[in-house]
Amino acid sequence: MILARAATILTVLAGTWVTALPAQDTTAAAAEVPAAAPPDTATFRPISPINAFWRSFLLPGWGQARLNRKLTGGIFVAWEGVTLGMSLKTRHELAYLRRTRSVRGDDKRREHEDWVVLLAFNHLFAGLEAYVGAHLADFPGDLKIRAVPGGVGASVSVPLRLR
Repeated sequence: MILARAATILTVLAGTWVTALPAQDTTAAAAEVPAAAPPDTATFRPISPINAFWRSFLLPGWGQARLNRKLTGGIFVAWEGVTLGMSLKTRHELAYLRRTRSVRGDDKRREHEDWVVLLAFNHLFAGLEAYVGAHLADFPGDLKIRAVPGGVGASVSVPLRLR
C-alpha cells in the first residue's frame, strides 16, 4: 500500500514536472546572437602604489600578495610572526622578572623594546616595498645588461613597442 502511494505521488510529480517544461523553439535559438564573453578575471590588475602601501603597512605581505609577489610577501609574514612571537615572549618574561623583583628586569625591558621596534619596522618596510613594487608592476621583465667595450661601464637595453 505504501509503495502504491509512493508510486502514485512520483507519477503525479513527474507528470507535473514534464508538462511544466516549455517546448523548445529551435528557430529562435538560431537567430540569437551569442553574448560577449565575460572579461577574464585571471588577468593581473595592478593596484595603486598608495593602496599597496596601506595594505602592507596594516598587514605585512598583503600588498605583496596582491601584486603577485608571493615570496616577498611570505618573507614579510614570516618575519612578522617571528617579531610578534618574540615580543610576546619577552613581555611575559618581563612580567615574571618584575614579579620576582629580579635584577635582570631592566635588560629584559630593553630586549622587549628591541623586538617591538623590529615589529614596527617590519610594517614600515613592508609598506614601502609594496609601494615601490606597485610602481614597478608594469616594468618590463626582459631587461638585458651587458658590459660596455673597455669594461668601464654597462649598458641597459629596454625594448620599446610603438603602436
